[in-house]
Amino acid sequence: TVAAFAVSAVASQWERTGKPFNPLLGETYELVREDLGFRFISEQVSHHPPISAVYSEGLNQDFVFHGSIYPKLKFWGKSVEAEPRGTITLELLKHNEAYTWTNPTCCVHNVIIGKLWIEQYGTVEIVNHSTGDKCILNFKPCGLFGKELHRIEGYVQDKNKKKLSVIYGKWTECLWCIDPSTYESSKKNERRGGGDQKKPKPSEDAENDEADDMPEVQETVQVIPGSKLLWRINSRPPNSSQMYNFTSFAVTLNELEKGMEEILAPTDCRLRPDIRHMENGEIDLASKEKERLEEKQRAARKERAKEEIEWRTRWFYQGTNPYTGTPDWLYSGGYFDRNFFDCPDIY
Repeated sequence: TVAAFAVSAVASQWERTGKPFNPLLGETYELVREDLGFRFISEQVSHHPPISAVYSEGLNQDFVFHGSIYPKLKFWGKSVEAEPRGTITLELLKHNEAYTWTNPTCCVHNVIIGKLWIEQYGTVEIVNHSTGDKCILNFKPCGLFGKELHRIEGYVQDKNKKKLSVIYGKWTECLWCIDPSTYESSKKNERRGGGDQKKPKPSEDAENDEADDMPEVQETVQVIPGSKLLWRINSRPPNSSQMYNFTSFAVTLNELEKGMEEILAPTDCRLRPDIRHMENGEIDLASKEKERLEEKQRAARKERAKEEIEWRTRWFYQGTNPYTGTPDWLYSGGYFDRNFFDCPDIY
């Protein structure tokens, strides 16, 4: 279930290729969903490199979720690769269990010419620090002919490395689990019946400067009899393509509801004027406000450097992850007491 939760977060990135607004240093976002039983706070804790720290907790004291988003970017000419550096931690308090993982690498193709498209690849290791169990998920690169596009394959093992379950599917569609012996039998039968299929020869100009066309999506996931469905993606709203390919959940997140302005922190991104103007279709005003905010941020940085003052984060601090022992951004607490008197003026 935790593996499915980790994959579902990655799934929301599919086709979201638009360049987002860069968060300002000190910018925050809160979300309280009593109907779903959680509350959430994030803060942009660093500008160079860009790092966002996040914290969420169950309103029924059933879970705590925290981590940081710190992508290391690599430019490969026709593509940009974002290698995640932040650790994600999930604590299931009623089960006395704690899990950690790092997201897969995200690659955006055709940043210079052609249609942008995204793939995720790499190994994600989800560790249960209470039992020693691990889930190893292999996000497969699409390969030369796109056969592996979006595919995930992995397994759950106990602390003695005995395989307990096999997981397979696509991060854009669904995730299934099955008994390891049944999975291996199915794969053997598939190999026997596959025959000697001739592979097409790679194009001689595969390394040229033309765009890397997105491979055609292969057949949907072939479900092995006896598999249990862990997760299936929700359909996006009909107008999703006009709304940056947001999910139904994401499209509501910047809504400024009546009475909200009085209780939000002054640094909340719902109050950020350039984004608000853009949402209202006021593109020229949005552009002017964006320039003003960026200049204000530069001037504040110069002033701090002149006076030799370090930037002080408000809701998170640099510490050590209690489960991995690695550096992490941890929640200081107190945000929902709503004492916002000392928040920075960033807008």
